[in-house]
Amino acid sequence: MQPATRERLLGAHFFSPAHVMPLLEIVRTKNTNKQVLLDTLELSTVIKKTPVVVGNCTGFAVNRVFFPYTMAACLLMDCGVNPYQVDAAIAGGFGMPMGPFRLSDLVGADIGLHVGKNFVDSFPERVYVSQIFPLLVEAKRLGEKSGSGFYKFDAKRRASPDPSVEQFIRQSVGKAGLLEKVFGGKPPKLTQQEMIEFLFFPVVNEGCRVVDEGIVDKAADLDVATVMAMGFPPYRGGLIFWADLVGAKNIVAKLNKLADQFRSAGLAGFFEPCEYLKAAAASGRRLSDGKAGNAYSKL
Repeated sequence: MQPATRERLLGAHFFSPAHVMPLLEIVRTKNTNKQVLLDTLELSTVIKKTPVVVGNCTGFAVNRVFFPYTMAACLLMDCGVNPYQVDAAIAGGFGMPMGPFRLSDLVGADIGLHVGKNFVDSFPERVYVSQIFPLLVEAKRLGEKSGSGFYKFDAKRRASPDPSVEQFIRQSVGKAGLLEKVFGGKPPKLTQQEMIEFLFFPVVNEGCRVVDEGIVDKAADLDVATVMAMGFPPYRGGLIFWADLVGAKNIVAKLNKLADQFRSAGLAGFFEPCEYLKAAAASGRRLSDGKAGNAYSKL
């Protein structure tokens, strides 16, 4: 590709359904011309989208930050926690539009399985691979589009708990072996707050990596993006803003505790806090302050 052509190259990532979701990720490379970026920013206003300029990496900004979300939910399920209780904690307790298992049914188990492989390939040291999605796909329980997944759906696509999914959950729990390795055969009894932290603290951790690597220009961009693309509760201010309210020290302490707890299962890496998060906890600096002199990410 000629240098002049490389300067004109960028990505425009819409979120599904594109005519409804307001966010547009404008994906720059280290060669993208500034005028090309400005032209695309202007285009986003014409088509009534809210733009966020991001760097190029697996998942770009939003999907990368949220890849631990569903993985953490499946990890809880494979530890014996009822998935409907997890959804209730995340939707009713925290304020997301829906919980991760209901979201999976909306997206489709086959899509989740396909997209998840990209993150497993890119970040093998910090992923959790549950067997629940291969089991659901094999049984053609793809979610709303097939009439059943974690939930069952009526003719108007209204969801309700489905007892018949329990056989697949039991198989997944058995294949994972986490009940015995981590909990001595007894499922953990978690409060809603503990479930919220279990899912969102790894998401914050990945968000800190995205800020640290310069995938977003500033942490506030990630706040806007998580609200507009993932339905993060607006009244909580966005992912990094919320994390600052919780406190980096609290998040690091909980992630370290979880890493130690799951070390025997080979899953410490899923929870271990990144350097940016640990540095903020040690110094008392806000996560939203960003990193001075941040350069573009490695593309």
